[in-house]
Amino acid sequence: MLWPMDNFLLKLAIMFLMRLCMWESESEAAAGREYGGGILTSTKHGVKIEGFHQRGNSWYVSADIPSDLQVQIGEANFHLHKYPLLSRSGKLNRILYDSRNPDLNKIAMDDLPGGPEAFELAAKFSYGVAIDLTAGNISGLRCAAEYLEMTEDLEEGNLIFKTEAFLSYVVLSSWRDSIVVLKSCEKLSPWAENLQIVRRCSESIAWKACANPKGIRWAYTGRAPKVSSPKWNEMKDSSPSRNQLVPPDWWFEDVSILRIDHFVRVTTAIKVKGMRFELIGAGIMHYATKWLPGLGNDAAIAVEETSINNGNNSSSSGSDGSWKGGLHMIVAAGTRDETSSLQAKDQRMVIESLISIIPPQKDSVSCSFLLRLLRMANMLKVAHALITDLEKRVGMQFEQASLNDLLIPCYSKSETMYDVDLVQRLLEHFLVQEQVEGSSPSRQQSLSDKLVGSSLNAKARVARLVDSYLTEVSRDRNLSLTKFQVLAEALPESARTSDDGLYRAIDSYLKAHPTLTEHERKRLCRVMDCQKLSIDACMHAAQNERLPIRVVVQVLFSEQVKISNALANNNSLKGGGVESQFQPIITNRKTLLEGTPQSFQEGWSTAKKDINTLKFELESVKTKYLELQHDMENLQKQFDKVMKQKHTSAWTSGWKKLSKLTKMTNVENHDIANHIPTSEEQNRKTTRRWRNSIS
Repeated sequence: MLWPMDNFLLKLAIMFLMRLCMWESESEAAAGREYGGGILTSTKHGVKIEGFHQRGNSWYVSADIPSDLQVQIGEANFHLHKYPLLSRSGKLNRILYDSRNPDLNKIAMDDLPGGPEAFELAAKFSYGVAIDLTAGNISGLRCAAEYLEMTEDLEEGNLIFKTEAFLSYVVLSSWRDSIVVLKSCEKLSPWAENLQIVRRCSESIAWKACANPKGIRWAYTGRAPKVSSPKWNEMKDSSPSRNQLVPPDWWFEDVSILRIDHFVRVTTAIKVKGMRFELIGAGIMHYATKWLPGLGNDAAIAVEETSINNGNNSSSSGSDGSWKGGLHMIVAAGTRDETSSLQAKDQRMVIESLISIIPPQKDSVSCSFLLRLLRMANMLKVAHALITDLEKRVGMQFEQASLNDLLIPCYSKSETMYDVDLVQRLLEHFLVQEQVEGSSPSRQQSLSDKLVGSSLNAKARVARLVDSYLTEVSRDRNLSLTKFQVLAEALPESARTSDDGLYRAIDSYLKAHPTLTEHERKRLCRVMDCQKLSIDACMHAAQNERLPIRVVVQVLFSEQVKISNALANNNSLKGGGVESQFQPIITNRKTLLEGTPQSFQEGWSTAKKDINTLKFELESVKTKYLELQHDMENLQKQFDKVMKQKHTSAWTSGWKKLSKLTKMTNVENHDIANHIPTSEEQNRKTTRRWRNSIS
């Protein structure tokens, strides 16, 4: 391949090929052959022709002598002369020689590549008629020349040499012609592959696609070029102007017209040339959107699912037997079931090929694209190894997924509506990837606080996504409690900063499954941490009759602990030395109260009044106790005075009275002590009053 080449050399080569492609009619076309003793001999014989003309499916040569050879190519018949063909084609020579019949006048070559169109050009070339070489016919003519063995051994400047020169000097130096030739090779397998036409065109396209967009001077188009392109020597220069800005994805639309196997060859060649993986991934997504109908449309996917599952041909293109969803296949005859199975087979081949060429780097394609591709892969029963590889790719960027993309129906024989096992596997791949990246020595050395924070944020996003998914699938009555519990407990506890989403999913599951036993409801609620519920969630849970009583008590207790901590912090703020230390708590508490409902704020105020009342009663009891203690001390002093002044028998009676008085005082003190509540009892009273206020 000579690209890029000097303009002067290119013009010189084109002029030379124009001379080669225009042959004048010869008076003596070639040497004839006679059969004698099994050896083919040559004689001179001139055949003057006026041209070729067609009647129906038959071609005739206007000449001064009648034709003596009929060549059948499919349904087309060519009435020709032996001598011009034998002088150029080694295969026809061998067929006549092997037949041992000099009078053989009919040959069938249904397997000739390129069909009747290519043989028509080859026959005209043999007669010396001028033919036009274009990007649309060159590949078929090159393969037909190889099939007919039109080599230089028979005649110098034979058809193989001239078609090869046109491919190398003209086609491969043009972006558009390379695309057209590669597109025309779809019907020439395996001849185009064996002759390296596919490889050379793929390499040429890859080189041009990897070129600097600022240096692009050739024409590129968003419309698919026709197979029969204009004549190469009549094409006008439609290159972009020097001031025109060429986008980096300029080659997407042109390459997307290729068949999937040729697109894979081009993409592989582009990878080898070193193009950025993001751009390669964008090209793959563009191709998939064009060739896989419904990949970016939920309604179209639903139509495809119905068509494949029920065996009906519900194509978006209509019911006329044609399918225009990207593979451009037209089924002329056959039932709708055959059309649907053919469509599914081709789509399966496209998906398998695309999965195999997606760049391995993370974020080369979007997570939404991977999930939609995974959905179609499961629907079309793609190979298990490729589905596993695709699931791992989704796990690498699972935090980018959306709920709509995760709602993948279950296509296997399962009772559930959605494929919960698939989401479980995706989550496991995500956790494994996070663990591998976190334990990598190279990553640990370069890990910064920002990367650690991003990892935590990724887990938090995945936790919210899983909770939303559980809320959606919990409405399925066929979803087992075990599957729900396993998926909810798959993430570590640190991934969830709040369990409100999980509580919402549990409540939705309890609504859809009212027949759960008490034990099953307790088991279901065990996946939730009541201490991570917000105030609104606690208010809802306290009045939720579907929850077990034990869970409601746990919710109320956790909320009571929060309130006690808030009050303790509020009391500690009265010290002037620590005012600045607890200032953030005041701000958070005010913000918390402002975001709570009015009913809850009223309950909070009532609880504070009850606590203040109890504190006042406690202070009153303490005051009475101190007064009684003071009276006791006065009596003791009086008793001491009496003991010193009186030593008569009256002392004995006075002592008895004093003993009785002392006993009565002790009994009163004991009763007072029993009426003084301890701090623990005080808290219990407060808890009881607060719980009643909530309920």
